[in-house]
Amino acid sequence: MLALTSVVALAAVGIWYSAQPAGVSSAVRPSPAPSGAVLAAGAQPSIAVPPGRAEIRVPILEYHYIRVNPDPSDRLGYNLSVTPDDFAAQMDWLAANDYHPVTIADLRDYFKLSTPLPSRPVVLTFDDGYADFYSTAFPVLRAHHFKSVAFIVSGFLNRRVYMNPDQIAALDRTGLVEIGSHTVSHVNLATAAPADLALQVGQSKSTLEALLGHPVLDFCYPSGAFNSTVEEALAAAGYQTATTELPGTEHSWADALTWSRVRVGGGEKLTDFIAGLGSPEPAVPAAQLPMPARSAGMVG
Repeated sequence: MLALTSVVALAAVGIWYSAQPAGVSSAVRPSPAPSGAVLAAGAQPSIAVPPGRAEIRVPILEYHYIRVNPDPSDRLGYNLSVTPDDFAAQMDWLAANDYHPVTIADLRDYFKLSTPLPSRPVVLTFDDGYADFYSTAFPVLRAHHFKSVAFIVSGFLNRRVYMNPDQIAALDRTGLVEIGSHTVSHVNLATAAPADLALQVGQSKSTLEALLGHPVLDFCYPSGAFNSTVEEALAAAGYQTATTELPGTEHSWADALTWSRVRVGGGEKLTDFIAGLGSPEPAVPAAQLPMPARSAGMVG
């Protein structure tokens, strides 16, 4: 009976890793994942964050460019640019220390559907939809079989240094990248006129949904700017979560439209990156997870 319980519990936990997905171009097919703490495709963590907690600690990391800043005099560009070497080192550290990247959708399901999370969950978010996410960041993420979230400015598709619709659709099909909305043109929503506010949150959602063929429920405030009017507009448009630039790692469903993040800056030392993760949310053996509800047709 204990063995059966363990199998069912592990099945309930199996929301993070699937078989290697198809449907993405060779540009995002990296070399096989390294050995060590990285979970193989289809493998499940043996411990998990059980459902039912009103507040949990999950660092939502905020990235922008994954590149070497091309203009040394551009301090803003430098601060927004994590070099490929630094990014790879950060992902290697997460893998070696048993962190399990999940999506905003997974975090949402934890609160709404009582779906457990893997131990040491972390969310990797990438703002704006830069082309280097597709060319540089995703190959590293896929090598580790890490999930991530790309917040897309829908009006910037096909612009220089930004991804195009085909790339975004290909990433979505992998099952490893959640696509979220980041407005139409990256305006300050807190100062936008009512008509522009409605357009920025509504049109970006409908554009991405038409491209992907499924709902887009998660949003990111440009420059972290929001107020109660903006929150109301997001809720009216059908979004269920939104991320900010407020610092912190603790989240609840009550503040789902103002979830905090941990910004990862250019030139950041690995020790500072590690410190920003904070203390992991306590986890339990998967065998201790509550049994899923039995359907009427189940016998045993």
